[in-house]
Amino acid sequence: MLVIADSSPVIVLVNVGHLDVLPKLFGHIVIPPAVAQELASPSRPQAVRDFAATPPPWLRIERPSIVQPIPELHPGETEALSLALELHADLVLIDERRAYREAVARKLNAIGTVRVLERAAAEKLLDLENAFDRLKRTDFWISQKLLDERLKLFQQQYGSNT
Repeated sequence: MLVIADSSPVIVLVNVGHLDVLPKLFGHIVIPPAVAQELASPSRPQAVRDFAATPPPWLRIERPSIVQPIPELHPGETEALSLALELHADLVLIDERRAYREAVARKLNAIGTVRVLERAAAEKLLDLENAFDRLKRTDFWISQKLLDERLKLFQQQYGSNT
């Protein structure tokens, strides 16, 4: 499975302590250079910068041959979508609402961090309630009510012990 990631899912998963689910769920992840630069930015938490400084073997950085301009998107989002189109990615991990819509408009299969956490919980790689509680304590912008609703739906589908 070929998975391209934007910076937000990686940052959030580092911040909630569940970055390990990416290789377990998807094998390898590919990011473009602009995403690597965003991860290494001095404005990022130290744990994210440490990750960017010594990427694991399951993370590959690849430059798109052509970056398609997409108005109002950040360079990392634009490069991630361009790379996903070029490589015919199976999945794009992207959170920002406008970027997600642009991915879907380009017929890309896209999911955000919440769906990654739900998939990991379905595979029994983490406790979703704990992961959502950690997520609520980060600067990731998402409605706590939405997380509570997603948790309730997940528990109805998979049981409350998952």
